[in-house]
This record gives sequence, structure tokens and C-alpha cells, in this order.
Amino acid sequence: MRAVTMEEFGGPEVLRLKDVEDPVAGPGQVLVEVKCASITFVETQMRTGNGPFGKPQLPRVPGNGVGGRVIAAGPDTDPALVGTTVVTTTGGEGGYAELALARAEDVVPVPPGLDLAEATALLADGRTALMLFRQAAVQPGEQVLVEAAGGGVGSLLVQLAADAGAHVIGAARGAHKAELVTSLGAAAYVDYSRPGWLREVTEATGGKGLDLVFDGVGGRIGTDAAAALRDGGRISLYGVASGADAELDETDLDARSVRVIGLAGPPSPTDARTLIADALALAADKKLRPVIGQTFPLSEAAAAHAAIENRRTTGKTLLLSGAGTRD
Repeated sequence: MRAVTMEEFGGPEVLRLKDVEDPVAGPGQVLVEVKCASITFVETQMRTGNGPFGKPQLPRVPGNGVGGRVIAAGPDTDPALVGTTVVTTTGGEGGYAELALARAEDVVPVPPGLDLAEATALLADGRTALMLFRQAAVQPGEQVLVEAAGGGVGSLLVQLAADAGAHVIGAARGAHKAELVTSLGAAAYVDYSRPGWLREVTEATGGKGLDLVFDGVGGRIGTDAAAALRDGGRISLYGVASGADAELDETDLDARSVRVIGLAGPPSPTDARTLIADALALAADKKLRPVIGQTFPLSEAAAAHAAIENRRTTGKTLLLSGAGTRD
């Protein structure tokens, strides 16, 4: 099979397409013929060796999420899974390939009527967005700021919060994302690459201040957004797209009774499957729309990583393997 391999840390050019041996499903595993592979921002960080989870072992095939058809089941695995169209995590690697192994307990069937690319786009981002949304307990009428609102997770949070009746302000870098973000339900859009963006946020709340910030950027953006919270507000910290954590003044936040919501760690396998299945069900019912901004063939994985790093993407970025059907 063909797979994108990585034998050193560095820029996008370290991702190279090669012919490698087909993987074989072991006990409790299934083999998936990959049609779509998800790319996350964290994977671009891991490629450089500076990811939040440390340096992975090399050589490796990157990719932690795929969509495709189960074509084989290993020992002690339900053979009825063969032929099922699924999305699944791969255990941290192996997704940028024509074939990928996954634990049978991690696969989630794709509901009828839902496009496989959309299902794959929701695998990681849908799980994360739903978890954050439920943790934050968004209420009708609240003033909610979503950072990186044109990205994979951010675009879903905009929809979830707006559907819950919140007044959503989407924030991202560049005026070109305004139309997308408002089309998803945001009442206002703010470009945080412009001076004075916080003043625009306050104006968008009608001077009330923010009840909730979804901070997936960190750094200066996250720090400034926290300052715009009203007394009794809350901030959900879940990402550092800027490369640094938001610098929060705990004394100030305590004085204003601002609650910080942090990720308690990855969900259990059972909880993760439930979140993914819930996200897929919402999409199948047309209540949640993943934004697939761009796709790349497997051979152009390096170009896909470069586009993400250079902030030239919107929504989700997918690799399409083009693998032929195998029987």
C-alpha cells in the first residue's frame, strides 16, 4: 500500500509518500480501507517535534483519524464489522495511508445519508466541540465568543452555541472568513488580527460583556479575550493554535468570579465513541454541518500541512487516499 511516512522532524517536506507493507489486523483489530484521513493542527506541531504531547517515535505514518470501509477483522473480533463503513481513531498514527489498523472498540458506523467525508471531518472535531459545548453549559441569551471560528472545532462551536440560543460572536484572522462564520449562525464577526478587535467584541455584546469565551488560540488572543469577560463569566481553554497558553491573571479572575474550564484529559474510549456517534447523528439530521474547507490527495500531505500552518485553510482539511476497493 501507499502511505505517508515521516523519518525525521521538520517542515512539511519530511512527509513523503512511499510504498510500504500492508498492515495485518491482530486480535481485537480491524483493517480499514481508508477513503478520507483527518488532519489536525496538533499533527502539524507533532511533525516539527514541538507538539503538546512530546516527540513521537520515528519512523512513523502520521494520522489519528480515518473514514472508510472495514475490509478485514482480526482474531477475537466480530466478523460482522467487515463491509461496514466507519470512522475511527487509529491509536495515534497510521492514518495517512491507503490501509489503517484500528481497535474494533473504536470504530463508529456512519449513519445512512451522511457523506463519509463529512463523517470523517466530525471524528475529532465533532467529538471535541460537543464535549466543550456540554462542559460549558451554554444558555439562551448568553454572549459567547468563539475564537478560531472559521476552523474545524470553532465552526462547530458557533453552530452549537447559536442553536442553543446564544448570541455568538465569531472571531478569526482575516476578513475573508466573515461570510462563512456568519452563515453558520454567528450574530457578529470580528477579525482579531486588527487593532481594536476587543472594542468590536464589546460593541457586539451591546456593552454587556462576554458570558463565555471558547479559547482555542491561547497566547495574546486568549489573554485579551479573558479580559472582556463580565463578572461571573467563564472561559473554556482547549487549544494553543498560537503556540502559547493564554496568560491569565488568576487574582483578577477570582476577583471577578470568572470560572476557568479546562479539559480534564481525553475522554474514555466509551465516552469518545458516544460523543462521535452523537455528532454524526446531529449531522445526519442536518443539525450540524462540518465545514470541509479543502481536500488534498494523499500524495500532497506536505502541501496540506503547509496550508494549515500558513493559516490558508478554513474548516476541516482532509486527505483523500484514492484507494481502490479490495475484496
